[in-house]
Amino acid sequence: MALLWVLSCLALAGSARATLSLDSCGVPAIAPVIHGYNRIVNGEPAVPGSWPWQVSLQRNNGFHFCGGSLISENWVVTAAHCSVRTTDTVVVGAYDQEEPSLDEQRLSIAKVFKNPKFNMLTIRNDITLIKLRTPARLSLRVSPVCLPQATDDFPGGMTCVTTGWGLTDPKASQTPALLQQVALPLLTNAQCKQYWGFRISDVMVCAGADGASSCMGDSGGPLVCQKDGAWTLVGIVSWGSSNCDPNTPGVYARVTELRGWIDSILAAN
Repeated sequence: MALLWVLSCLALAGSARATLSLDSCGVPAIAPVIHGYNRIVNGEPAVPGSWPWQVSLQRNNGFHFCGGSLISENWVVTAAHCSVRTTDTVVVGAYDQEEPSLDEQRLSIAKVFKNPKFNMLTIRNDITLIKLRTPARLSLRVSPVCLPQATDDFPGGMTCVTTGWGLTDPKASQTPALLQQVALPLLTNAQCKQYWGFRISDVMVCAGADGASSCMGDSGGPLVCQKDGAWTLVGIVSWGSSNCDPNTPGVYARVTELRGWIDSILAAN
């Protein structure tokens, strides 16, 4: 799954650079700038380093196959259906896939924890945790996203942001080199069921249906919303329209519903 971005976007105020605290999550040292409210076809390139938790998961030949999110210096969260292997590579600090910078860190994987309740038919519980063999070095361009509490509420209509290197056109043969971003509204699950019916469950959250669509290639990447001034991981790119219909919502794994499983894995490992 990748993401086809065609959407009214949100303007985020903020300085180009904020104070970095390596103890904090969800506050980029380099502030994101999301231009809006104009209609944007295929999203827009992000400011380099402004989504410092964004991860590129790559096969050993360097092929980017999924996204992910850094949640601490030792752990990455992605989608279960990405089928991550310990032979894959986690790349943090990436921006331009064609011209890697000195900010990139290529990290090997120690263990992969796929949610045992994941079901490929229903695509429920679509989450995998990756433990890194060596910790990521936190920096201006590498820092974790916040995890929500299980009790946190992110209401329908709230504007959030998703990022990734997935296809910007379902007919394209190549993914974009530069990290893309788009702002899009959350839907309630009742609204989402108007599109997807019984396939929508409590462990899913939907966003888009307003000119944005999920497509092939960006699975596992973040859907983040601001809460108390920090970006919080609300969803994990999971599934969507097979023909990337921009008027159909994309579906994400709902992190609040999966927080208990995340905590159990982190505590035991």
